[in-house]
Amino acid sequence: MALSFIDYAIIIAFFVITTSIGLFASRRAGKSFSEYFLAGGQMSWWMLGISMVATTFAADTPNLVTGIVRRDGVSGNWVWWAFLLTGLLTVFVYARLWKRSGVSTDLEFYELRYSGKTAGFLRGFRAIYLGVVFNCLVMASVILAGIKLGGVLVGATPIQVVLVTGTITVVYTLLGGLRGVILTDCFQFVVAMFGSIAAAYVVCNLPEVGGLSNLLQHEEVRSKTALLPDFSDMDALIPLIVIPFAVQWWSGWYPGAEPGGGGYVAQRMLGARSEKDATLATLLFQVAHYSLRPWPWIIVALASIVVFPNLESIQTAFPDIDPQFVQDDLAYPAMLTYLPSGLLGIVIASLIAAFMSTISTHLNWGASYIAHDFYRRFVNPEATEQRLVATGRWSTVGLMIVAGAVALALESAMESFSIILQIGAGTGLIYILRWFWWRINAFTEITGMAVSLAIAMFFKFGYSSTGLPELNSWQQLLTGVVITTLSWMLVTVVTPPTDREPLKKFYRKIRPGGVGWKTVRDELAESGVHVETGDSITAGLKAMMAATFLVYSALFSTGYLLYQSWGCLAISLSVCGASAIALWKSWPSLRIDGSPAKPQGTE
Repeated sequence: MALSFIDYAIIIAFFVITTSIGLFASRRAGKSFSEYFLAGGQMSWWMLGISMVATTFAADTPNLVTGIVRRDGVSGNWVWWAFLLTGLLTVFVYARLWKRSGVSTDLEFYELRYSGKTAGFLRGFRAIYLGVVFNCLVMASVILAGIKLGGVLVGATPIQVVLVTGTITVVYTLLGGLRGVILTDCFQFVVAMFGSIAAAYVVCNLPEVGGLSNLLQHEEVRSKTALLPDFSDMDALIPLIVIPFAVQWWSGWYPGAEPGGGGYVAQRMLGARSEKDATLATLLFQVAHYSLRPWPWIIVALASIVVFPNLESIQTAFPDIDPQFVQDDLAYPAMLTYLPSGLLGIVIASLIAAFMSTISTHLNWGASYIAHDFYRRFVNPEATEQRLVATGRWSTVGLMIVAGAVALALESAMESFSIILQIGAGTGLIYILRWFWWRINAFTEITGMAVSLAIAMFFKFGYSSTGLPELNSWQQLLTGVVITTLSWMLVTVVTPPTDREPLKKFYRKIRPGGVGWKTVRDELAESGVHVETGDSITAGLKAMMAATFLVYSALFSTGYLLYQSWGCLAISLSVCGASAIALWKSWPSLRIDGSPAKPQGTE
């Protein structure tokens, strides 16, 4: 597809602005580890929140949503919409705890919470496991989307896409560190949102589609528009509602939706200037991620069913695309080829923005693990701040090279999504309980991580040769959750607990609520140590439930407005208003400003 001069001018201008922001931030980035990887811990909530939203607005996200809608309908998105519960739990329970911990990375948490050589091993191993292996798999999925977009929109080869976009992303990430990433994210998010909304408007009004009303009445589209799956169809209900809400949200681990917080979300919270900013940032992230962004992608996905009813029609329209990449998720970039000159340049820039914001975050986050939790902790404990920054920068380049190589071996965004979900199956409850139950130890986490990975690899490479009945994805996920959870629970009971002194120090620093720390709390009281009142878990859970109804009703309201379903819109808006009032009433008990609160009890 040929781009016009104005398209190229817009894209070049986008690259110039992005690189300039990196140069601007570079004046402070290289001073210390904290400046480079935590932006000095002085970022405001709205910038951090937008940065998290921009990060999850990856180039592969519209493709993933399009693939889901074409295969399972709009209701198929519950496979990721259910992660809202995980995110809101982080907002109202864990955001303050992370900021209060004072760690530089979420992996440093291990040697704050646990004791002995096992804690050090866990920290070092996960620095490589998450920072390199897992991180590169996630980035590869994003790069794969970039490859498909580049192939369809500008006729670029996979190698060209990796080299050009990867080089520019690495440059501004190297220059500006986390501050540069956050500032760039804010600019890129505006561009990305404008591009996705504009694209939805144009494709919806194509002659083949005939406007929104005609689209929603189309025979093939009408069956895909339901916001909830058919409750009489257990084949759809179990994987889309039952498993995500009963099991997946608390038991699984997925980047950006880690139970108990973690990863780049924890990095943003640690970069906040206060507990209040950490909490508000994660709340903004959840609201925008689930309520604001999905509908433009969904509209394009529904329109693609009319224009490209099957994979053969996509392959016919783009014969030069490698057949291995022709999956349902390719329909999104295919629809963008219908955009007019000028707008096409803006939309391509918006997709590049989505690509770069995600990759830059993962590069900076992964490099922080390598530099701080592996290099300084195990290789060079006396490393200077400048040496740590240099190590992080070299790690950034290496991670990009590895991720680019892995991307060439993947076929679809859903493939990567399913692999990551399976690898994390059964570990989520550990990350929730370790804050609120003193008995969780380093062996617990090592067991959960090892067993879940082994089960995932077995299902991926060994199960088909056993002759056992075939299991679908949710059955594999549930199997992994059950086996992994039982394994780490058994190990927790039979292995020695964490030494008492680290536990006491952790409790006094973090002040977690609940009955899970009663043993430690009583020991501190008996020794005459003043113990501050723990946070109210009940208050946090009440706010979490109110916010859950608020965000979901806002999501539904947007959908019913587009569907012109006025009765359902009135109901969803009423629920939205009632939820907002409930959240407002529960908000004061959360003491998010970090100031001393009135005693609330420890449940």
